Amino acid sequence: MTTVLCAAPTTTSCRAHTRVYRDGVVVAEGFAVAQVSDYLADPRNVVWLDLEDPDRGDLAVLTEELELHPLAIEDAVNDRQRPKVDQYADHLFLNAYIVTLDAGTGTLATGEIAAFVLPNALVTIRKDSATALEPLLAAWDGARRQAASGVAFLLHGLLDMVVDSHFAVVQELDEQIELLEDALFDPTPRSVELQRRSFELRKSLVQLRRVVLPMREVVNTLLRRDVDIVDEAMQPYFQDVYDHVLRASEWTESLRDLVSTILETNLTVQGNRLNEVMRRLTAYAALLGVTTAVTGFFGQNVPYPGFSQRSGYIASVVILGGSVTALWWMFRRRDWL
Repeated sequence: MTTVLCAAPTTTSCRAHTRVYRDGVVVAEGFAVAQVSDYLADPRNVVWLDLEDPDRGDLAVLTEELELHPLAIEDAVNDRQRPKVDQYADHLFLNAYIVTLDAGTGTLATGEIAAFVLPNALVTIRKDSATALEPLLAAWDGARRQAASGVAFLLHGLLDMVVDSHFAVVQELDEQIELLEDALFDPTPRSVELQRRSFELRKSLVQLRRVVLPMREVVNTLLRRDVDIVDEAMQPYFQDVYDHVLRASEWTESLRDLVSTILETNLTVQGNRLNEVMRRLTAYAALLGVTTAVTGFFGQNVPYPGFSQRSGYIASVVILGGSVTALWWMFRRRDWL
């Protein structure tokens, strides 16, 4: 994959990737950004331009070469935009997030991607350099039969990569939550670890929900006929992406509810274990109370049958043992011990 530096009118620069399709075939790659307008002059060409973490100076070249709307440029520069599609006179602005999950810590990482969709060009802007292009290029190169659809083909590959990352993270979170369910009724209490892990996964699910749910509106907007981006050949492929978006959204919602249920169940289990401990302690206190009552009674400084005699000592021991044994048997029968 060839990369070039995009030089804006200012002194700043960013890494850029360029490619041109003509009749579904790659005819040029790795050329300078300044040549984008030259390739766009031929209506048979479809241009892809990718900029890696650009600033305002870097994006000035887009305004000059592609005549993009200033508000769209503003959204492309500013970080943490919500997933959306904005429609302008002659192009669309799209924002989405690729997500990854650290299985060890349960931390969700997001990579923001903005895109300008023109009739014969797709400009992608990766605001995080950690977002790799290799999966996207592999998807495009593996589906060359649809490349004749032009921008719709390129856009589908981008959205498919984004939604696949959502789906993979949701599936991984589901597996992590299943482990939590197994630990919930572990004979060895792990309430602190369980609560910490539950809150970590719940936080990741909240973050994931913010980037997954709006994608329904994004893909649905692109499928509208008045937008005129998706041709008839690519319609089933975008519909497939939309189905994956719906599944990921519903799955995220169900997992979020499941984590809340696990937290509530964990509190219930802790309360039941506390009640069990208190019941056992109460039973043992009752056993000790009987012995205290008997010894206290026979320890009074008043004469009683067997006072200061061996028979009195034996009688007290028998009463002690018999009372304790009877209580222990009764508590055991009732499963209090």
